[in-house]
Amino acid sequence: MTIINLNNVPIGSYCKVIDLKCNGNIRRRLLDLGIVPGTKIRAILKSPSGDPTAFEFRGSLIALRKEDSSLIDVCLAN
Repeated sequence: MTIINLNNVPIGSYCKVIDLKCNGNIRRRLLDLGIVPGTKIRAILKSPSGDPTAFEFRGSLIALRKEDSSLIDVCLAN
């Protein structure tokens, strides 16, 4: 199992959250969005400038900035 940051997941690929590498308000925000260990996430679309990226999980489409998605460790899923 190779662990990468969420911002490195190829568009169209699925991944599974392993860990959040943050504390404080940003951790609370990510947890409130439902990004918890075990969550399956799909990278959907990058903006034309490359930041932010839209991710689909738990029936929602959420855009995360690179600085936030780089704090989320994931492994690629089938």
